Amino acid sequence: MLRLALIFSLTIVLFLPQNSTQKASEKPYDLLIVNGRIVDGTGNPWFRASIAVKNGRIAKIGKIEPDSAKQVIDAKDKIVAPGFIDVHTHVENIFNLPDAENFVRMGVTSLITGNCGSSTINVAEFLARYEKTPLTVNLGTLIGHGSVRSKVMGTEDRLPSPEEQAQMEALVEKAMQEGALGLSTGLIYVPGTYAKTEEIVALAKVAAKYGGIYVSHIRDEGTKVIESIKEAIEIGEKAQIPVQISHFKISSKRLWGKSNMTLELVKSARERGLQITVDQYVYPASSTSLDARLPNWVAAGGRNEAIKRLSDTQTRKKIIEEMKEELKNRGFKDYSFAYVANYSPNPEYNGKNIVEITKIEQGRKDLNSQIEQIFRMYEKGGASMVYRVMSEEDVQRILQAPFTMFASDSGVRSFGQGVPHPRGYGNNARVLGEYVRKLKLISLEEAIRKMTSLPAQVFSLRDRGLLLEGFAADIVIFDEKTVTDKSTFENPHQYPEGFSYVIINGEIVLNESGLTGRRPGRPLVRSNRGVL
Repeated sequence: MLRLALIFSLTIVLFLPQNSTQKASEKPYDLLIVNGRIVDGTGNPWFRASIAVKNGRIAKIGKIEPDSAKQVIDAKDKIVAPGFIDVHTHVENIFNLPDAENFVRMGVTSLITGNCGSSTINVAEFLARYEKTPLTVNLGTLIGHGSVRSKVMGTEDRLPSPEEQAQMEALVEKAMQEGALGLSTGLIYVPGTYAKTEEIVALAKVAAKYGGIYVSHIRDEGTKVIESIKEAIEIGEKAQIPVQISHFKISSKRLWGKSNMTLELVKSARERGLQITVDQYVYPASSTSLDARLPNWVAAGGRNEAIKRLSDTQTRKKIIEEMKEELKNRGFKDYSFAYVANYSPNPEYNGKNIVEITKIEQGRKDLNSQIEQIFRMYEKGGASMVYRVMSEEDVQRILQAPFTMFASDSGVRSFGQGVPHPRGYGNNARVLGEYVRKLKLISLEEAIRKMTSLPAQVFSLRDRGLLLEGFAADIVIFDEKTVTDKSTFENPHQYPEGFSYVIINGEIVLNESGLTGRRPGRPLVRSNRGVL
């Protein structure tokens, strides 16, 4: 009897239901999203389906049993889209702020840094930092011409020698071999501004050998914007490399409304066979340093040399005359358009414009006093600025072009620090709330295409940007009826509303309660097989 009882007991154990942990481990999917309206990134109309995720990738899209996954998200009829790809960022400091919360909270899952000619020189070492400091988001980088030129030539205003040109080409080649996505230039900044077109063409040819892209902050976005766009096109055609023009805009008041002309240049180049696209932040204001207000030749050799030039009476007079002429050419009477984002020597100036600061510090606000104030601040190390120099009409026309994608031109924000441009908190949300829902300038599906599959295609991110089986599970869920950018020029440190979930490589990094603390991001690197 004892033996029979033991056998009977063992039989019962064998056929008893397993515990919940064992059941979960046998389920075929890690995550399942149900009851959502899918906008897949192609530009096609939304459709209803469930999305199953396994091992960080989209395993199935269609009708899927809810009990087939370890975790289920009910999208509650919200939009389910690919994670947004921000192709123009400046996040070299991201390993100090690995959550990248300002990006994640507006649906961004992948970033491309190294723009405007400024980047790490050692791409392999930079991306290897993931091993010690995992990031929430995916990250790729360009190799910056300005950084390469500084490494070889410093900040001198001259042509490179043949040996120096060869050294720069070798640095670009090394970066491309290590996984850089392409070459970037900042031809408005020192030292990039000192480079002639042929110098850039030679470096772009190196990037082209590896299937890279040429990304440019063009030489002038104001009075000489037409000539500057033509130069970018010339570089692309001579180097036989795809071209991306950064933060496409018109920053000269005299040319407001002429974006139809600048867009036509891009269209014509595309018709000739050049793969050229643009990116844009959707605000009528730019952001860069106070240094940009001085003529570029002043900064040759570095800040100390510039300060020496400012101390010379005749040179100072020449600088003042050129600054006045530039202001006049751009159609502005004074520097009331120039707002301080962050000025370390006196944070009380943050959020104020140069006219207001001049009045506070000097008791005057005439133009000569404003220029003097710029000199004073420059000599103390400069400041980061917001320049309200663009027109909303041009912003709206540019965003409707089929080859325009949306990018923030932002860094990783330290919440509450300074008075930065609101684009770092609200760019994607502003597109969806203001230009899609409110103004109806583009459709929801088209806006998402410009944030997902278009940037993935242009930068060869071959398994991202679309909701397709086998693709990386970078997914955002948001309410298109309520999504809103809250950040303003006066009060920028506000996260957008309307985003419920952000999923990166199959892991939930943002839910309705906030960041989850997970950091599943991966480096985006170029290899012989494309981008991993």
